[in-house]
Amino acid sequence: MATKFSDFSKGPKDLLGDDYTSSLSLKCKKNAGPVGVTIETERGSGGALSSKLAGKFTAYGISVDKGQLKADGGRVLETSLKPYPGVKMSFKANKGADLCIDYTKGNFYATSLLDVLDTSKFSASASFVNAAAGFAFGGATNYALAGKTGFTAYDVGIKYSQGPLLASVTTSGKLSTFNIGVLYKVNDELTVASQSSHSSAKSCDILAIGGLYKAPFGNVKAKIGSNGMLSAVVVKEVVPKVTVKASGSVSTSDFSNFKTGLGIEM
Repeated sequence: MATKFSDFSKGPKDLLGDDYTSSLSLKCKKNAGPVGVTIETERGSGGALSSKLAGKFTAYGISVDKGQLKADGGRVLETSLKPYPGVKMSFKANKGADLCIDYTKGNFYATSLLDVLDTSKFSASASFVNAAAGFAFGGATNYALAGKTGFTAYDVGIKYSQGPLLASVTTSGKLSTFNIGVLYKVNDELTVASQSSHSSAKSCDILAIGGLYKAPFGNVKAKIGSNGMLSAVVVKEVVPKVTVKASGSVSTSDFSNFKTGLGIEM
């Protein structure tokens, strides 16, 4: 199956990044006729509540994947359409405006992005999967079209996925840093993962090591980062379609400053 280059390290990145929180939040999803509505409310450190309202729907062959209003007055719009088999065109507007084209055919996946607001940048990526061997190869580049024109980034990567093991090596900083992600499924209950970076300035920087344990009472995730932060979260579906995430984090150098978070999705 074709894989986008930016998703090469998705497995370990999601396990070590998703669900952890240090705030109080409530996320509600509901269908209002043909429109899927999502309301997200979060309590800030000062106690104030901020909300985001989003909707998604499809009409006349065009999908509005995200139409969102933020508490600060900001707006997000993401639309897409598929004019030909294997081709997806999308438009994303937030602080800028980008026109994106994704192309897939067999084991090949290519992407392109053009800043149509300021016409200041263009980026592209391509990847190829050898499913039989379990390998995926790819690369990406960014090119500045305004100001000092030229390549602002160019990187490559490889991913290996076979059985319980997933490992990826991608570069950043114009091939100056190697980022390694590893995910290993020990058994049906336990999965472990790690992320690290390696460069001439720092030969080994362990960004995070953690795991997921599927306990009888819910999913338990824990990780420790190179900054000494120890974090854990319990994810439990308390009733059908209602999930609670209770999270906590503390610095290993200062156990007096313990932070907690609670998220509810329904």
